[in-house]
Amino acid sequence: MKYIIGILFVISSFTINAQIRSLGSGLGGVNRGINRLDTISNDEINVKLSGKTKFTDYKIISFKKDTSYVDTTLTIRKEYKFNFRRKDNFELLPFQNQGQTFNNLGYSFRSISQYPDIGFNAKQFNYMKIEDIDYYQVPTPTTIIMYRTGQEQGQVLDALFTFNLSKRLNLSFAYRGLRSLGQYRRSLSSSGNFRSTLSYRTRKDQYRIRAQVTTQDFVNQENGGLTTQALENYISEDPNFSNRSRLDVNLNDAESNFEGVRIYADQNFKLFSSKKDSTNTKNFTNLKVGHILHYENKEYRFGQSSLTTDFLGEASKASGGIDERVDYKLINNQGYLEFNSKYILGKFKVKANYTTVNYGYDTIYNGNILINRSRLNGDAVTLGADWNGRIKNFKVNASANLTPGSGYLAGNHFSGEAMYKKDSLFTVKGSLLLVSKAPRFNTQLFQSTYNDYNWDNNFKNIDTRNIGFSFNSKWGNASLDFTNIEDYVYFDSDNLPKQFDESITYLKVKVNKEFKFFRNFAFDNTLMYQNVSSGNAVFRVPEFVTRNTLYYTGEWFKGKPIKVQIGGTFNFFTKYKANAFNPVINEFTVQNDSEIGFPSLDLFFNARVKRTRIFFKIDNISSNFLPSRNFFSAPNYPYRDMSIRFGLVWNWFI
Repeated sequence: MKYIIGILFVISSFTINAQIRSLGSGLGGVNRGINRLDTISNDEINVKLSGKTKFTDYKIISFKKDTSYVDTTLTIRKEYKFNFRRKDNFELLPFQNQGQTFNNLGYSFRSISQYPDIGFNAKQFNYMKIEDIDYYQVPTPTTIIMYRTGQEQGQVLDALFTFNLSKRLNLSFAYRGLRSLGQYRRSLSSSGNFRSTLSYRTRKDQYRIRAQVTTQDFVNQENGGLTTQALENYISEDPNFSNRSRLDVNLNDAESNFEGVRIYADQNFKLFSSKKDSTNTKNFTNLKVGHILHYENKEYRFGQSSLTTDFLGEASKASGGIDERVDYKLINNQGYLEFNSKYILGKFKVKANYTTVNYGYDTIYNGNILINRSRLNGDAVTLGADWNGRIKNFKVNASANLTPGSGYLAGNHFSGEAMYKKDSLFTVKGSLLLVSKAPRFNTQLFQSTYNDYNWDNNFKNIDTRNIGFSFNSKWGNASLDFTNIEDYVYFDSDNLPKQFDESITYLKVKVNKEFKFFRNFAFDNTLMYQNVSSGNAVFRVPEFVTRNTLYYTGEWFKGKPIKVQIGGTFNFFTKYKANAFNPVINEFTVQNDSEIGFPSLDLFFNARVKRTRIFFKIDNISSNFLPSRNFFSAPNYPYRDMSIRFGLVWNWFI
């Protein structure tokens, strides 16, 4: 991967000078005297470097083709997202070291993938999916850098570089690298997320393509949590173990590795443009034929230099190390026809997919346990349609996919949402999701040298139904989700996958409101209520989760060169029997022995100087004065102690 990155940046160094050829005139500095032929070399953006370029010219286009702009403001949302995932972690409980996994404080079922994945969900919180990759349109070369310190000798750096070779061709390259030692033994985290994108359209917009290539890897030392004696020393606050590296752990030589490579390309060709009737209104327009390629290859490995039978159970051999590997490959080809029409009030697409999947092992790791299969594979044809309609302020989006048959890919997927927006006052949205698909592959087939980690199952499809409502306004935000799950697959207290023969009913309500007072002060509050009326034996969440942030915002010094943000965030979730973490399968399992739930307080001082945002934070300062030492991310895995973090986000433009 290092060679790929090097080659791409060498190429970009030769091509970057093509972006700005001469100084133009007028708004945006575009030279209107250029003869605009349908070639890249004759369609340069000529930016006048005199401040004429506006921030709205630096566009970020999401996977769903929603457009936003490069944002250099300092808001409380930026504080919540300043972490190695670059996302708000409100519904997640992090482990002590950044780059490790998260326990769930809540679940979202508004978006579910169509096909079953490899699994090993605890390794995929930082795995960037197709919809996480953005595309760009910028008048000048743009760089965005995020840096943040880690735990005990560590840091994360996320650097993005994007540029337009012409108004119609954009390239971007980005890499997020993380390495952090952690406070406890054998808790080192190391990961890398490389992604590159291309977006291009011809001069008359007859042909379009957007593509992405990603390579990602996540390496973690696995310590299995604290031993029984170390757990007692931690809870009793024995001063001899204030240095957390002195506490014993269950695994001293285990390591897990998860890697993924993805190629995605969506291209279409416009067969004909608009046709108008006698009243000069459009009937059918922009008929396009398109093709989407999605290739995804994932691999999970677990290794040890010696067996640990006292913690993981009996093994198929008496001694020696292990290096176990399972891989997953998905190839999906989609052909589609898309058009706009006044009769359907928007855009309509019909599509057909041919998908192949292959999961499994290249060797047998355990001769003591009889497993008939080493691989699961299959192919399927999926038929579907998408509709995007709009009437003034009312929007409707719907998607339906049906995969007939009885294989691993068989099922159906329907999603729909309706949204009404009243200017800038409020937005109301309702959504519906109906999904039937096979469970993730590692619950169906798994092999290990350890005898207790071998299974071959034939589970039924999981049926998920979700109804959601959202209300966003200047007065506050609220959302409600009601989810029903049939034939839910989970890992039980013996670390074995099981299919729940009853129904799970899950209600989630979340509200957010920010109060501003005394001009420079604000109090931001988020409260989530959850209830599992049936299925609580296998599906568990805390009843209440809250985050409350009191902060001051002001501009300091003459000329207001710096904007500061000073405050504290209080987090709390009620006690519940949180899932336990298993390092061999990298999944969370049901447990019935202990409850976790605690408050924490973080303090922060943030500042913005021009386009640079600086973040300084004290994590979990409350651990120094709360009487109880009951901070856990999962049973046997303590939450982080007080730590000081700092970092910055730096935007570079010409």
